Amino acid sequence: MSDQQRSILIAQHPIKNGLNGFRATFTLICHGADLSSPDEVVDQLKREDVQDLASSLLTALQILPAARLLPSNSGGIIRSDLLRLISAVASNDFDLERIKPLLKASIVDASTDEQIWNLVDVAAAESTPPPRTVASSLQQTPWLHKTSSFANSSEYRQDVDRVLKTELGPLYVGLPHFHSTFFGHVSGLQSASAAVFKRCTEGKDALFAGGWKGWPEDANQDDVLTWFADLSEKLGKLSNDHNPNATHMRRPLAQPNKPIQGSTAERKLDIGFVSDTNAGKDTRCQWSQILVPGELKANPSADTASKAWLDLGRIWVFDRLGGVASDRFDINEDGPQFVSTILGFLCMNQAECGFDPTIIAKDGRRFIEIEQNGQVQRLVLEKLMKRAPCIAGRATTCWKAHREEDPGVPFVVKDSWQYTERDEEGDLLQEATERGVVNVARYYHHATVCVHGKIDDAQDNVRGGLDIRTASNYRPKRLALSTGTGVADALRNGRNNARSSVKRSSSQAGASLPPSKRSCSASPTKASNNPLPNRVHRRVIMRDYGEPIYKASTRQALLAALEDCIAGHQSLQQAGILHRDISVNNLMINEDKENPSWRSFLIDLDLAIREKRDGKGRVVARFDKWNFVDTDELAGMKKGEISDEADFVRSANEYFTEYYQPLIPCINTLRKVVFPNGRRWAKEDLGLYDRMKAVLRGAQEG
Repeated sequence: MSDQQRSILIAQHPIKNGLNGFRATFTLICHGADLSSPDEVVDQLKREDVQDLASSLLTALQILPAARLLPSNSGGIIRSDLLRLISAVASNDFDLERIKPLLKASIVDASTDEQIWNLVDVAAAESTPPPRTVASSLQQTPWLHKTSSFANSSEYRQDVDRVLKTELGPLYVGLPHFHSTFFGHVSGLQSASAAVFKRCTEGKDALFAGGWKGWPEDANQDDVLTWFADLSEKLGKLSNDHNPNATHMRRPLAQPNKPIQGSTAERKLDIGFVSDTNAGKDTRCQWSQILVPGELKANPSADTASKAWLDLGRIWVFDRLGGVASDRFDINEDGPQFVSTILGFLCMNQAECGFDPTIIAKDGRRFIEIEQNGQVQRLVLEKLMKRAPCIAGRATTCWKAHREEDPGVPFVVKDSWQYTERDEEGDLLQEATERGVVNVARYYHHATVCVHGKIDDAQDNVRGGLDIRTASNYRPKRLALSTGTGVADALRNGRNNARSSVKRSSSQAGASLPPSKRSCSASPTKASNNPLPNRVHRRVIMRDYGEPIYKASTRQALLAALEDCIAGHQSLQQAGILHRDISVNNLMINEDKENPSWRSFLIDLDLAIREKRDGKGRVVARFDKWNFVDTDELAGMKKGEISDEADFVRSANEYFTEYYQPLIPCINTLRKVVFPNGRRWAKEDLGLYDRMKAVLRGAQEG
């Protein structure tokens, strides 16, 4: 549709009073504020208020006649984009800056209908995710399905639960010394909890006398949760009486009948601890503020590893390996432990609660520090690029960053939790960069993250050495597929770790850093005999920044980027490294002329391996099958999609958007090159790289 036709269509179907309801919502939310400057008001609103406004506006727009008639830039109609946006803005990860221009324009009467619909296009283009992977024969190579692989929240709850249980694996309960391990580092907790419990037992109106005062006899949910929240408040006040200087980082929250903000679907919370210390019964809280959720279990038989994931009588901790739990305890019989648990959750600092203190917050900025060539460098984290929303797993997180002294040159900081058996991505990237590999993200720095001089791994650091083999429900055959070799390799590599790999508590943010070299007391022999699975926290910094290839501005830009990425894969293979994880999110494009990064390039060598050449290199067979479909099996799956040209063209016409359908002849030609006569290659042909690039180059010129 031409611009003129679009303008005529908008004029024929005006918005008129269609946004009156939205504007009334805006006035209600901003009651008492100065409405003379809507731009300023929108920028000052709380996140949840902006989300409410956006939801009201998008809902109003999607029922207008023009929404069903105007074409979308992504194919289809604008109404489809609006429906996706309604779901997206409810997410805690959505960047609200993308929707604010549309909000501001829709508030004022001076904006034209065309301006508003154009801003809808802009917001939709920035927030629309890449096309979801089509099932069956078009599945991507990575085979292990985890919660981080969900494209959006449209999956059925039972499907999410099934995948989540698979991701977590066996859950281990009844580990000895659990409480002292996880609360032992909370400053002053032991003396404070003893003093508070003593106060609870004193006086005629004692809070504890053979059980807690006020405990609901019928254990009704609402009564129990109200009792719990009130008692926690009292324990917190008694703690302050014992030590007026004690800092409570969070407070209890009981809202079993009110959905918590920040998730696309409605999710409620029985009881928990929220980081907003001023939160009350009617406070609207975000899930991101709740790190300690709790669930009331009225039936003790439900307190099993398979049924009860969180409950008041057992403490659970979930980490990158899965979930472990304490022994079950009766809060009315073991009063001291109950007091210690409540005060522990109230007083744990951010690092003790799981935050990474190597990411330092100061003066409104977040940064990390590394050591390069004997000099300390500070990298400022500009924005979050990607966070894999999983519990157990690699949990890859990427930030766009820059050196403090050179903000014009972008970097990417990547953190992930890797199995210790794997080759380090940082080593592979460094090797590739030193060998002059082109069109692959270039290496800058890598390190194994440490906490107070100790390797930050799940088994020894996060879990404090707790052994799942001592769990009351442990069975040897339940042990996960991967058996860690311990942290011996990480320790050897960690001896020369840079400053970025030294975790510090928030109170140490201004302190001088310890020397980069430190003694290593771990025994490689003992580590190698440890059969327990383990993950280690690693950090890689790269010198190239771009956007996923599906964000290419034109078809020609997309084809050029594909050509460059194939050249990158070829260059990497010539250096003896196989990438093994090609996907739309690992092919990057850079269309910013001011950005010195590669024009297009590959990222993510997490699953890469060195080819076996002259006896060098290694393959961990267990991971080959675990992370990937067997190559013969994968070829068979793909073959059904590409062997018949008519089937391929029909499928392409179905799944290609209208904008990209002109590329179908090019992709069909590429299919014939990669799979001649509908067959797969029986032997390696390194000339295939150049033939593929020639097809893409010809399509650009045509």
